[in-house]
Amino acid sequence: MAVEEEGLRVFQSVKIKIGEAKNIPPYPGPNRMRDCYCTVNLDQEEVFRTKIIEKSLCPFYGEDFYCEIPRSFRHLSFYIFDRDVFRRDSSIGKVAVKKEDLQKYHGKDTWFQLHPVSADSEVQGKVHLELRLSEVITDSGAINHKLATRVLECQGLPIVNGQCDPYAAVSLLGPSRSEAKKTKVKRKTNNPQFEEVFYFEVTRPLSYTKRQFDVEEEDVDKLALRVDLWNASNLKFGDEFLGGVRVPLRVLGQAGVHDAWYFLQPRENGGKSVKVEELGSLRLNIVYTEDHVFPSEHYTPLRDLLLHSANVGPVSASTAHILGEVCREKQEAAIPLVRLFLHYGKIVPFISAIAHAEVNRTQDPNTIFRGNSLTSKCIDETMKLAGMHYLQVTLKPIIDEICAEHKPCEIDPVKLKESENLETNRENLRQYVDRIFNVITTSGVRCPTVMCDIFFSLRESAATRFQVDQDVRYTAVSSFIFLRFFAPAILSPNLFHLRPHHPDPATSRTLTLISKTIQTLGSLAKSKSANFKESYMAAFYDYFNEQKYADAVKNFLDLISTSGKWDQKSIETPIMLKEGFMIKRAQGRNRFGMKNFKKRWFRLTNHEFTYHKTKGEGALCSIPIENILAVERLEEESFKMKNMFQVIQPERALYIQANNCVEARDWIDILTKVSQCNRKRLSTYHPSAYLNGHWLCCKLSADTAPGCSPCTGGLPANIQLDVDGDRETERIYSLFSTYMTKLIKMQEACGSKSVYDGPEQEEYSTFVIDDPQETYKTLKLIISAVQTLEQQHTKYKRDKFKKTKIGSQEHPIGDKSFQCYIRQQSESSTYSI
Repeated sequence: MAVEEEGLRVFQSVKIKIGEAKNIPPYPGPNRMRDCYCTVNLDQEEVFRTKIIEKSLCPFYGEDFYCEIPRSFRHLSFYIFDRDVFRRDSSIGKVAVKKEDLQKYHGKDTWFQLHPVSADSEVQGKVHLELRLSEVITDSGAINHKLATRVLECQGLPIVNGQCDPYAAVSLLGPSRSEAKKTKVKRKTNNPQFEEVFYFEVTRPLSYTKRQFDVEEEDVDKLALRVDLWNASNLKFGDEFLGGVRVPLRVLGQAGVHDAWYFLQPRENGGKSVKVEELGSLRLNIVYTEDHVFPSEHYTPLRDLLLHSANVGPVSASTAHILGEVCREKQEAAIPLVRLFLHYGKIVPFISAIAHAEVNRTQDPNTIFRGNSLTSKCIDETMKLAGMHYLQVTLKPIIDEICAEHKPCEIDPVKLKESENLETNRENLRQYVDRIFNVITTSGVRCPTVMCDIFFSLRESAATRFQVDQDVRYTAVSSFIFLRFFAPAILSPNLFHLRPHHPDPATSRTLTLISKTIQTLGSLAKSKSANFKESYMAAFYDYFNEQKYADAVKNFLDLISTSGKWDQKSIETPIMLKEGFMIKRAQGRNRFGMKNFKKRWFRLTNHEFTYHKTKGEGALCSIPIENILAVERLEEESFKMKNMFQVIQPERALYIQANNCVEARDWIDILTKVSQCNRKRLSTYHPSAYLNGHWLCCKLSADTAPGCSPCTGGLPANIQLDVDGDRETERIYSLFSTYMTKLIKMQEACGSKSVYDGPEQEEYSTFVIDDPQETYKTLKLIISAVQTLEQQHTKYKRDKFKKTKIGSQEHPIGDKSFQCYIRQQSESSTYSI
């Protein structure tokens, strides 16, 4: 989800590899091992959870998580939890990384110490305060100073034990005083509006002599205001601390007025007295990205250069190919290039051009497409994007079955357990391989058109280049569809969204053996001994050393590499797109029924959206996709609940609460995409619920009243290829900007080759330059386009810095920004301190 900033959109995303934890404190008891899992949280909102690693104090997770971040946040946090024998979860420790510190760890494997978890340190949200100091003349003529403290509102307070009934405690602190006052409790809201004013007597020492007072009153500059937010609890343990701020009164300055937003902070000296080293550590690799995307016209020069790449001769002189040459890893270039070309419908000619050039440079047909070239990486990315649902419908059912059955399949005699039988294991494994092989080789009709067109191009280029080798037309395609698509998906189903987590070690071993065998079958290997170093695998492969397997592979490869034959594929079997538990509000079909909230298992296919009492049971309600008229967020105030959305049907709206903000966005996106082409889709909707006889948003009383707000913008109907072209061009600009020195070095290499036409200097030999003059022209255009965008970014940063007001709602004062605020105010013409 993009945040709009004056014609500019800001996207946030994070990619995390959760590696392992070590030195977790042992369980206090005879069985000292723990069953631990790790969660990823935006502030305190959990958005991902790893599987549980049992009986370990050094659990290895090896799990990846990627998400678009749909809201602002302060901390990216990771918690280690222990599940005991009674299935109760207790926190062991946490890692909290501030948003501004994420760049320090960008893309690096880093060990983080775990810190204690306590209610006093778990804070989020912000508070708006207004302070005003005024002089009051007493009856005796003395001048007193009165401080008026106005607590206006809070935003984003945490929800504690399913509720948030906040109030604020306001105290004036000094060396010899501490007065406290409280606001009223605001029920069932984490965005309370208080609008309460408190008065405190303040006296300057210059107005009095020491003879008049036994204790000298404090100077204003020595005083501070403390505002603590609490959750009013009915439990015997008392109210829960939600966070607080301490505001030194020196912020008032000569004007005597201060109005600002503050981030809530943990309680001073809060937390348990536990040594950090005693809690262990967690290895993480965090890649946090912010894309600042300008209006589309800013990207026209660079985008046109990129999209013209397939027409440049030679293709090595094109903008897209040059990006692959200057990037440190081909993968860096391939991801945004593929998404951009897919978005504009030009992926097939582009990949055909770079693949043809690579084939012509290849000398041995046995090594065709075996390197990590730009072509290979681009085809990998295309298959991941365009083929994700093809994988779901082909492999997911049997992968789920393998993970559920836990049949022993180990065929290495050295690793065999005493209770296992080698022949039984071989038979289990053979049956799994046979079934997966069959579902793959009979799935050709469902292969996405864009993949078929690319495979057709690979087949033709390879057959033309190596006319003597009759099998090269097959191996050129199988090296992708088997080696880089099906085999990796079987090996690591979680990376291809076929499973939520890594399988357990025994199942992972089974999938490894299946993947190896499928990979070899798909490669049409003539000599099994050349493909297996392990004798037990070579012996197992004898089961499949029959012509029928080779024929099935060739028929499948023929089918998926025939261009244009399957433009319109009708898939009769419903494809499961997403499922999971959420909370829904009763739809009120029964006039006298209770409209309460219930937890239900939701399931979305390309045919219908259903919910069930539990997973596996019959549907309680089924909504055909063609009946979905709109899918929109529901304003929080409707039910005082976060992360709600509505699925609007002809007669009613279904109100649903997702588990967190990331899941809510995912459900809204995918439901919107599958229903995008519905003829009766709405153009307006009600952002709030219909309650107590009227719409909360527009106050109209008719439940059939047309919507009062425009529906969010349309999305492409094709689920796999929902791409923002401007955002991808911005990412490509960022890469070119990062590698500008390499672009300039490549220019020098072109000049050297074109002038001397002799051997390349060693420092230039890393670049592929077939035509130095054409390449030089392209480089000149790239550098010009990148420099223009660089100027635009510099101007934006400069203007934003000038407009940034610390203490505003967008930029609250935090523990690190207080001094910046003081400095900012001292430079202001309003007053100085």
